[in-house]
Amino acid sequence: MNKSRLAAALLALSMLTIPRAQAAQLAGVSMPNTEMLGAQTLTLNGIGLRTYSFLHVHVYVAGLYLPHPMDNAHSILESPAPKILQLHFIRSVGLSQVRHSWKKGLIANCVAPCTLSNAELNKFLGALQPITAGEEVKFVFTGQGFSAYENGRDMGYVGNPQLAQLVLAVFIGPHVDAPDLKSELLGTH
Repeated sequence: MNKSRLAAALLALSMLTIPRAQAAQLAGVSMPNTEMLGAQTLTLNGIGLRTYSFLHVHVYVAGLYLPHPMDNAHSILESPAPKILQLHFIRSVGLSQVRHSWKKGLIANCVAPCTLSNAELNKFLGALQPITAGEEVKFVFTGQGFSAYENGRDMGYVGNPQLAQLVLAVFIGPHVDAPDLKSELLGTH
């Protein structure tokens, strides 16, 4: 075998063993299998599709990233470890629908000893915007609060651990509107 053929064969063999970045796909949306948060790698725990009504209208694809796979919602919510919740909207959602959905989910999941004042709730709801199909919203949770991003643009930081836990509970908490989505995010579907 001449040197050029040997080099080509070795190159082809090495390409087979190089790990490739993979992505999870759902409803035409791709999400990477990992997300970097500073120096820490978070792994896609689950990906799911939020549908609405008996017609199963596709609203968004959600992905939950954790330091290691977990399927227990309570453990995830209680953990101070960093987490990322990524939402890719397939459908536009008006402001009144956005606010109604968040308010319903936050109130339903705020069970004792959780307390959510009207001032906190109104401040959160007041910061919301209508969503256009194609937009991405990302929540980055730490043990101290969460940051929100819209299409990569920093929308602000909330330094309230209880509210951070409550925001994530809207998706994986005990009283969710979309139990199938919860199961998918927990990897238990």
